[in-house]
Amino acid sequence: MIEVYVDGASAGDPGISGAGIFIKGHGKAEHYSFPLGTMTNHEAEYHALIKGLEICLEKGYQVVSFRTDSQLVDRAIEKQFVKNSSFSPLLERVLELTKQFDLFFIKWIPSKENKVADQLAKNAILNSK
Repeated sequence: MIEVYVDGASAGDPGISGAGIFIKGHGKAEHYSFPLGTMTNHEAEYHALIKGLEICLEKGYQVVSFRTDSQLVDRAIEKQFVKNSSFSPLLERVLELTKQFDLFFIKWIPSKENKVADQLAKNAILNSK
């Protein structure tokens, strides 16, 4: 099983944002940083998850376990529902992507357990300035 740690970060809310993805599995580790432009922190969290899902699909990973420190994103996926309608297209995209895996799991973790993805997201912000 592939473990995928994702995090979104924003310098301001909204502000310049970045996504960090850290993938562990098959005896190797992969690190990704993506500048996202200007958006809210919650939007950045969704975009980090979407980027992580897309990477896993491109690499042919079919059994994946995602970790996020965003309770908002974790709950939205578990319930397949968002209170804030502006997040609906992002949730729809996530659910569309998750259906393409043999097994997909997502779990909320404390920020202290997501330090690598957090640093990658912050690097993306620094590199886009």
